[in-house]
Amino acid sequence: MEHDLTPLAARLRALPPSCGPVRLIAVDGHAGSGKSTFAARLADALGGAPVVHTDDLATHDELFTWDERFREQVAEPLSRGESGHYGVYDWVRRAFTERREVAPAPVVLIEGVGSGRRALRPYLACLLWMELAREHSWERGQLRDGPGLSVFWDGWIRAERRHFAADPSRPYADLLVHQGQLGYEVRVGPSGGS
Repeated sequence: MEHDLTPLAARLRALPPSCGPVRLIAVDGHAGSGKSTFAARLADALGGAPVVHTDDLATHDELFTWDERFREQVAEPLSRGESGHYGVYDWVRRAFTERREVAPAPVVLIEGVGSGRRALRPYLACLLWMELAREHSWERGQLRDGPGLSVFWDGWIRAERRHFAADPSRPYADLLVHQGQLGYEVRVGPSGGS
């Protein structure tokens, strides 16, 4: 198990750019699998790489249909070497309430369920998959969010099942990330690794 993600960060920095001057790295997996925590730690190991959270792009009505927004507001500007600017959805107010900038850094992370989807893979330098069974992931997510969001989780689980049935990410993962008690283990994924 790796406590230190520096070797992975070096491996990702060594990849050829995939989106203009940027190496766009997706951190995908089931809801509750630890994507946000891992992405934050990896961003630190990368010296403060920007992280785009798909929870900021999705909405109550568009849980999985945010890819066009990402492409127009983030991927296309980055591919031109320009900063992307995207709306951040407020899940309480049910509206986009702020805008965030993402600079064309050497490495930019996108994390969230479905971030390794078919529409985004052409922009990706590497797809990382958090290797935790969906039932365990969902259980962790529900414990994290508490009983007040149980109705939301019921709808989410159905939507996530439909999304991955139609557009699976794991078969295209370059690397699988296993989280253990003492850190992370990174293994070659189904696509053969980056």
